[in-house]
Amino acid sequence: MIITILAVGDVCGVPGLTILEKKLKIIQRQYGVAFTVVNGENANVVGVTPEQCDRIFNAGADVITLGNHTWVRWELQPYLADHVRVIRPINYAPQCPGRGFGVYRTAFGEICVVNAIGRFTLDPNTDNPFVEVDRLLQELEPMPKMILVDMHAEATSERLAMGYFLDGRVSAVWGTHTHVQTSDAAILPGGTGYISDLGMTGASRSVLGIDVDQSINKFLGDPPRRYKSGSGPAKMECCLFDIDTETGKCVRVEALRIE
Repeated sequence: MIITILAVGDVCGVPGLTILEKKLKIIQRQYGVAFTVVNGENANVVGVTPEQCDRIFNAGADVITLGNHTWVRWELQPYLADHVRVIRPINYAPQCPGRGFGVYRTAFGEICVVNAIGRFTLDPNTDNPFVEVDRLLQELEPMPKMILVDMHAEATSERLAMGYFLDGRVSAVWGTHTHVQTSDAAILPGGTGYISDLGMTGASRSVLGIDVDQSINKFLGDPPRRYKSGSGPAKMECCLFDIDTETGKCVRVEALRIE
């Protein structure tokens, strides 16, 4: 059986939440999507609140992944403990609230979703994501046929290395965090679907979702201040992965941009 997995790039601010609520279910029906993973760590521009997580779920997400802004909103911490469908990077310290992966029962078999964070220029106070994901794959029992990995990282090289590291062992690896959709969607030699960055769900006329003037002025030397979302038309960037439920292999990949 072939099913379609949808992975949605970082939701950024009110524009991102709004277009997700308007378009996600339409896209799911149009492409026959069976399971949807949304990166939500920028829904509050920086971080995400429990209420925003609820909005993302109501929009149609099955699982929400996070990233380097996981701990910005302190009120998210008890929410992480109570909601198994919100996962934070697996390589944060074990005493941190929440979990770095989840195994979810569906009508077409179990799906494991893993969230990892890169170490290059992000947060050096994390364990090695390669080691932690590898350990998980060795310890998972029983091993689900379908495994999806959100690699939240700054460097394309780190994400691509993770893709090849996991090739043939997981169904799909996608990158998040840099908010620019890459053109390298492909099936790796071992049958793992891959894209270096899903892109962003937020204001089209922005700098990575942030107000254009604020971003320019920051580069000109303005003192730091709270980020403000861009305004105007929005886009939703995402990727479809067709997965064989019997083998766990990816048979088709397609990047999408909806504006």
